[in-house]
Amino acid sequence: MSGALSGIRPALRVADLRIAIGGRALVDDVSFEVAPGECVALVGESGAGKSLTVRALLGLSPVGAAVSAATLDVGGVDARALPDRAWRALRGTRVALVSQDALVSLDPLRRIGAEVAEPLEIHARLTRAERSARVQELLTDVAMPDPLRRARQRPHELSGGLRQRALIASALAGDPALLIADEPTTALDATVQARVLALLRLITDAGTAVVLVSHDMAAVRRIADRVVVLRGGRVVEQGTAAQLLAAPREDYTRELVRAAAPTPRALDGDDAEVLATVTGLRKRFDRPVLRDVAFSLRHGRTLGIVGESGSGKTTLARILIGVERADDGVIAWAGGTRPRIQLVHQNPLGAFDPRWTIGRSLREALAAGGAPRTVRRERVAALLREVDLDPGLAARRPAELSGGQRQRAAIARALAADPEVLVLDEPVSALDATVRARILALLDRLQRERGLTMVLISHDLAVVAAAAEDVLVMQDGAIVEQGPSAAVLRDPQHPFTRELVAASGLD
Repeated sequence: MSGALSGIRPALRVADLRIAIGGRALVDDVSFEVAPGECVALVGESGAGKSLTVRALLGLSPVGAAVSAATLDVGGVDARALPDRAWRALRGTRVALVSQDALVSLDPLRRIGAEVAEPLEIHARLTRAERSARVQELLTDVAMPDPLRRARQRPHELSGGLRQRALIASALAGDPALLIADEPTTALDATVQARVLALLRLITDAGTAVVLVSHDMAAVRRIADRVVVLRGGRVVEQGTAAQLLAAPREDYTRELVRAAAPTPRALDGDDAEVLATVTGLRKRFDRPVLRDVAFSLRHGRTLGIVGESGSGKTTLARILIGVERADDGVIAWAGGTRPRIQLVHQNPLGAFDPRWTIGRSLREALAAGGAPRTVRRERVAALLREVDLDPGLAARRPAELSGGQRQRAAIARALAADPEVLVLDEPVSALDATVRARILALLDRLQRERGLTMVLISHDLAVVAAAAEDVLVMQDGAIVEQGPSAAVLRDPQHPFTRELVAASGLD
């Protein structure tokens, strides 16, 4: 077992951790340490045991789980046999959690100041005035702009990045020795993600021990000191981040590292026919959302659209699909007629009817596309095979599939109408790096076999670099830069594009 920083008492010591449910070991023989001022990343695909491991570190293992360990020392406390009451006292003061979805974790009815003050009310004997002053200090410490005003606001009034900062401030309120950050940047834009990661690194450097749970190897590379690789509930490799990411010993780790740095997509000539010419596109809701947007969409190629939340990406996609109407501007389609366009949603679990089987959802899509009833069952099987899924999965409901399987099923449903254009809205944002690589490879194959034109919306420049020949960079509703992906990402001209490239680690 790799030790923590030499000569420093670890903030966390785990040895031979085992978690079993129904007699089946889901985590087995997991051992690692984290010292004060050190960030250790737990990485691995879904099902690797990351979440079960960190839940055990918080005393929040699922009902019915049997947890045992030779050592489970959290902030200097032997936590192996702690009752619930003792765990409640430990959480917040010795160990705290920053979870993945701040909007869900924060009470929508409470003001941010009250959320941050709650651990102080539970664990600290402070007057109301002292708590208020401490809340302001904590919000300032996490670089919350205008903390006095933000403390009076509710979660929905803050951006994703500011909500995550509020969650971190709340976690730090009890001055814990150990901070667990569980996928803290998954849903954030590249620039916001970089700021949150930088904040976590500052917290680490100030002396807090941090456990980062992530499937994003770029995030791990940015802030982790050491890495623990989990697979099937077991540690397959661990070491310093520099050593492990540069020269992993195990095949599985090499696959994770390789998937996190996809090969940029080369432009195969520049003679593809123009499928659509967009000029002067404008859209306004309570404010301008699109400002004089102009570009060309080329047949058989993928156009990547990148930018921060609120930049106009999704509104532009909705106008291309035809579910939103522009206030001004023209989309001139080759031949004068809009081609068949289908959308692949960001969240397939929410896009599928949870009561229907995958087969029924695909049959409905085939019916909408005009397929005769007599061929639908056969076509469902063919569509599932086309996206590399077993036709037997047609009998399952969406919740019974993995994230990667659901995304493949969503792509199959989009293909049921035999589209000429696919619009993909953040299709791989919530997937592990290896699953993401497989989905991107699938899209590449489908594009070549079907001659599809694709529009890929993403906040991840690494995804755009791997999947799109052309790219539009959007900021505040305007295109600030566009061109071949390789050229734009290699030599960005606009300051915002340079910031995106730097935040994504592609520079």
